[in-house]
Amino acid sequence: MLKRVHFKHPVLPYLLVAPQLAVTLIFFIWPAAQALWQSMLVQDAFGLGTQFVWFQNYLELWGDPQYLNSIKVTAIFTISVTALGIGSGLFLATMADRVIRFASGYRTLLITPYAVAPAVAGVLWLFLFNPTVGILAYLMQGMGIAWNPLVNGEDAMIMVIIAAAWKQVSYNFVFFLAGLQSIPRSLIEAAAIDGAGPFRRFWTVIFPLLSPTTFFLMVVNLVYAFFETFATIHATTSGGPSNATNIMVYKVYKDGFVGLDLGSSAAQSVVLMFIVIALTVVQFRYVERRVEYGT
Repeated sequence: MLKRVHFKHPVLPYLLVAPQLAVTLIFFIWPAAQALWQSMLVQDAFGLGTQFVWFQNYLELWGDPQYLNSIKVTAIFTISVTALGIGSGLFLATMADRVIRFASGYRTLLITPYAVAPAVAGVLWLFLFNPTVGILAYLMQGMGIAWNPLVNGEDAMIMVIIAAAWKQVSYNFVFFLAGLQSIPRSLIEAAAIDGAGPFRRFWTVIFPLLSPTTFFLMVVNLVYAFFETFATIHATTSGGPSNATNIMVYKVYKDGFVGLDLGSSAAQSVVLMFIVIALTVVQFRYVERRVEYGT
């Protein structure tokens, strides 16, 4: 039965939720409303003149080849970072769950990268992949692989995907490991007695029970790839070379703070916000149907 809480004073419930409502209004609703209003204005770089243009900024976006390219780049980047981060986290969690000796040491080392700032993670991988002094670049050149993320757009995209996913692997690892440890060993042992091999036990028993964790991490990783990878891009490629890594959130920054086109930048931020909201709704509406919650 659902247990209901009754307050002696009718005002008390509103006082309890007031701080959270204030934070939501000040830091979420108000900035979103300001961005929506700003997206319908055109003003000079010095803010001396402003003109209300309705949806002109939005219409100009769909005729801008650079903006359309940033959408394509963002789609490739987001899917790759999400898939690589979740896949790597699941693989490492599965391996760590089997370790008996020095298990806590292995898990601590795997969690450590999450403490690294995104900008630092980007600079780290930029140094490793640097064609002049990078260790990984030196090894690839020794194998005959032409590698130069400073001038080659595909190489730069691979580098930022690896850097962004590496930063998020530890977060995914923690949740997958917790999910694996919550699975009753009796279920896995019963599947083994029935003759199921390790691979079949994983896909028929373990992975379906991890579906709530996987769904949660899918939502978190998509939001991370859309918004929180700005520092990684800014510290490594600055959207280059030739806009090959110019994702949508970074184009918002370049057009607004570098180009001082505030109206177009605000319109791009609104479009990005609605894209993320739409993807989240689709995930909860359709993907969650396949999630199996244990009872």
